[in-house]
Amino acid sequence: MTQLPHAPSAPASAQTPDSAIHAQIAAELGVKTWQVKAAVELLDGGSTVPFIARYRKEATGTLDDTQLRDLDERLRYLRELEDRRRTILEAIAAQGQLTPELQAAILAADTKSRLEDIYLPFKSKRRTKAQIAREAGLEPLADALLKRPELDPEREAAKYLNAEHAIDDAAAALAGARSILVERVAQDPDLALTLRDRLWSQGRMVSRVKKGKEAEGQKFADYFEFAQAPSGMPSHRVLALLRGEKDGVLELDLAEADPNNDDALAAARARYESAVARCLGVAERGRPADAWLMQTAQLAWRTRVLARLTADLRGRMFTAAEDEAVRVFAANLRDVLLAAPAGNRATLGLDPGLRTGVKVAVVDGTGKVVATDTVYPHAPARKWDEALATLVRLAQKHNVELVAIGNGTASRETDKLAAELIKLLPAAERKPQKLVVSEAGASVYSASALASAELPGMDVSLRGAVSIARRLQDPLAELVKIDPKSIGVGQYQHDVTAAKLDRSLDAVVEDCVNAVGVDVNTASPALLSRVAGVGPLLSENIVAYRNEHGPFAKRSDLKKVPRLGAKAFEQCAGFLRITGGAEPLDASSVHPEAYSVARKILVAAGSAPASSLDPRAFVDGTFGLPTVQDILAELDKPGRDPRPAFAAATFSEGIEKISDLKPGMVLEGTVTNVAAFGAFVDVGVHQDGLVHVSALANRFVSDPREVVKSGQVVRVKVLEADPERKRISLTLRLDDEPSPSGGRGGGAGVRSEGSRGGGGGAGGRPEAGRQERGSQDRGRQESGRNAGGRPEANRQDRGKTQQPSTGRPPVPKSASKPAPVNTAMAEALRKAGLGK
Repeated sequence: MTQLPHAPSAPASAQTPDSAIHAQIAAELGVKTWQVKAAVELLDGGSTVPFIARYRKEATGTLDDTQLRDLDERLRYLRELEDRRRTILEAIAAQGQLTPELQAAILAADTKSRLEDIYLPFKSKRRTKAQIAREAGLEPLADALLKRPELDPEREAAKYLNAEHAIDDAAAALAGARSILVERVAQDPDLALTLRDRLWSQGRMVSRVKKGKEAEGQKFADYFEFAQAPSGMPSHRVLALLRGEKDGVLELDLAEADPNNDDALAAARARYESAVARCLGVAERGRPADAWLMQTAQLAWRTRVLARLTADLRGRMFTAAEDEAVRVFAANLRDVLLAAPAGNRATLGLDPGLRTGVKVAVVDGTGKVVATDTVYPHAPARKWDEALATLVRLAQKHNVELVAIGNGTASRETDKLAAELIKLLPAAERKPQKLVVSEAGASVYSASALASAELPGMDVSLRGAVSIARRLQDPLAELVKIDPKSIGVGQYQHDVTAAKLDRSLDAVVEDCVNAVGVDVNTASPALLSRVAGVGPLLSENIVAYRNEHGPFAKRSDLKKVPRLGAKAFEQCAGFLRITGGAEPLDASSVHPEAYSVARKILVAAGSAPASSLDPRAFVDGTFGLPTVQDILAELDKPGRDPRPAFAAATFSEGIEKISDLKPGMVLEGTVTNVAAFGAFVDVGVHQDGLVHVSALANRFVSDPREVVKSGQVVRVKVLEADPERKRISLTLRLDDEPSPSGGRGGGAGVRSEGSRGGGGGAGGRPEAGRQERGSQDRGRQESGRNAGGRPEANRQDRGKTQQPSTGRPPVPKSASKPAPVNTAMAEALRKAGLGK
């Protein structure tokens, strides 16, 4: 039952760990603590994010799904931090070393790295040189020299000779004492915190090519001599550097300052060494031990502290880059999944191939396979006329309205075949529309157990054509059958933590499926499994029950499905739709728990539109204003699909390969992928072009997704086309003029790299992009831009070539409109007197 918000309770005298976590998350998200507490209670109680966002708005103060996902992720981190804090306190207490000051420091630590800094001296570890020196009784020598620098080191060390521990002379004793001091300062948490932040902003991550790797590592050529501050390095560049190191091409190091400026480097190193000396409490004042102590500080910085901080900052850089890569992947995935469906239209799917032929599948408006075949129009068979005859027969027999062409090998040749097919169809008949669609993941689906269950007895090679056709009809329903990582919209997906990526992508799929809703009587198990509260087991049970007992007549019948209990029903009911059933409201997004208030609204409205009513009149102790407003919106326009209207780019005639492109051409294309450095656009030449972030708009753009998204239809101007290197440089700023050399000239809004931080090179020239079709690792950005602004060698595998317009500028003619209303559901509601 929908709950109204509770008044915040009086604060307790001392915060519990949970209440502290709630307060911290509230501050970070900019919401009230009671909102976070309510959301956490719902999550802990088994509620899903889509359910809470849609049907518990009053309880959480209308937190949306994005806020709830952020809250959930942060909650996981802070709870892990609390668990680790508890473990560390217990471990240090067991050693008998937990002082009040140390306990306070541990309790105050607000990050995992700070916590580990404090715990480092107390960790059980392998025997170090310092530990061996302590066992030899040399710690008093180290302390004596540190506290009384007026002592002569050689003379004092002679008192600590120990043959049993191989301390045979003063030099050995002093070496042991030095090891103790070096370890002590290297484990100081406050020093690490201070110098880590300084290195983050003032240091330089340096990369150099390994000797003999120049030829094979050309894709990392921009990083053969490279240096940049860690704090200013974009995510794709960090991941490119780490990939180069992993591939054995690059050597990475952290320098205190610009390695090409000897004076600056020496000065910076001296400052860090002085900071270590201050931490030890030593200074050069002419006393006998001062020189030895200063050398110890220098050695500590160069051998231990810098090495430790380098590892820390590499981890910090990777984490930040990983978070950004996952964010970009998730955002692109959301755009692809929520792409406009072509709808219930008979579709001819073509999976291109040369020697193996073009696989053909026809699906009717419901997605049911009605015909399959294989034709061989291309080399070596070259049975063009025979292939055309087959396609014409299939198109006429099944009243095909759409032709979906996969974007793999022989896509362009097969597109010509489809064009000729359309010409051959009688003029009196409605001509089908042809579109090139991404076949990313189709081969993965074809060989899956799910495909075997859905298409039993069908040859694996033909299943890909079925998937290509269906994903044009309804991208969401078809793509949920594929591992999100195989859909081809990510950046460096193989270089990030698998668990973090999977968690993020699963959340996106779940949010998208529940935002659209699912017809429980037609949905596949894969689609049903993504509905809130369902999952793989219940989805199979729902389909089995449906197959045995026939279509569900009303939502309440779901309670008869084995193992679908009250909690699962509460979570899923609002997202599962039944069209043409006994209860018209079952076809809406109104939750069954709110049917009573929906009926009151309809009675009050009579023949008037629901939107004419005052929602406040229907608020009571159970249903608050947000829920009533949602019900009114649903009844006013029942069955509204949140996805945009279907549209597709129209490729220019005669533009079929890179060599056909000329600087200055203005073309229509589809955004296939968006990365931190720009957007890839398919203009119909079997090779995506790159619009660098600096060429997206006549203003500063910090995030390319502010301007474009995957699937958007855009108009672009060609700045450069290089067939040999397979690079196409584009701009969305149609007033930009190509330079005589093929790069961008002085169009409006040109920026240098220095003015936009990681943007275009000198003069704002966009990077020459390369995005290839056919690989599953489609978001891989192989190299970045160096400090001097040299263009990156961008290489990204092929993304999606057909998607709807989102209606964002600069394409006014593709203005976004909602997808058509679900007319069947709307009609059922109207017949029952529900809705206008």
